[in-house]
Amino acid sequence: MMTELPLDQVRTLLAVVDEGTFDAAAAALHVTPSAVSQRVKALEQRTGRVLLVRTKPVRATESGEVVVRFARQLARLERDARAELGMSGPGEPTRVSVAVNADSLSTWFLGALTRVPADPPLCFELRREDETRTAELLREGRVMAAVTSSADPVAGCSVRALGRLRYVAAASAEFAGRHLGGPLPQALTVAPVLTFDRDDDLQDAFVRGLSGGRGGASPVRHLVPTSEGFVQAVAAGLGWGLVPEVQAEPLLRTGRLVALAPDHPVDVPLYWQQWKLDAPALAAVARAVVATATETLRG
Repeated sequence: MMTELPLDQVRTLLAVVDEGTFDAAAAALHVTPSAVSQRVKALEQRTGRVLLVRTKPVRATESGEVVVRFARQLARLERDARAELGMSGPGEPTRVSVAVNADSLSTWFLGALTRVPADPPLCFELRREDETRTAELLREGRVMAAVTSSADPVAGCSVRALGRLRYVAAASAEFAGRHLGGPLPQALTVAPVLTFDRDDDLQDAFVRGLSGGRGGASPVRHLVPTSEGFVQAVAAGLGWGLVPEVQAEPLLRTGRLVALAPDHPVDVPLYWQQWKLDAPALAAVARAVVATATETLRG
């Protein structure tokens, strides 16, 4: 099997994944759909792997994700080389794509971006995703870096620990008085609960921790998919939930929230994963993120 990956075929595969269809990729590349199809088939023959699932939209297979990630890294290196050679337009910004979980985005991460030097100019493309799934975006090659809960590096990426984001179980005083009068572990299995989305297991894991690994939170659950809205919903008495400590503290001080189990906080370890590229822009972002995390997260 030939080991070289023709760059036109690699770029064509990336265009198909990004555009979602062969026709749309052809329009973006200014070639015919037939040419796109032929390039993808040739690349699949060369690699001996199926690289695309022909659905609508098209998606990459696990092998295809490897090639897509390579294509994005290649494009990043090409842009950096053009900039160093003075071939980029004057003041043309460098784009840095990062996947970050909603709670980090609402508490500490934006502060990190303000510490990135303004020269050379950067454009940030943030993808909000749960910390348990941000690594998937790295694996798919859709972002250059990610704040993730996984310490296992994605292939082609480096990883470093950032610290722990602490959560406290909280509810409004009125809600606690109405729903949580009995033993807490049992009460939490029936009291309305808030979750970020259907994949959010944080509240269930908290209840299992209190009850010795049994059960989970109530099936009566409200999905609130924004960090700020989640805190507001807890304070409004819609349900109980785990709130980032930094967001909970001012509400606890004023009495708008009460801590349900102050001796049982939940710490979620966070890590920074990024492509192993000698990219000055990515390195600058990493330094700012690590410095801010060191100051704001628990060690």
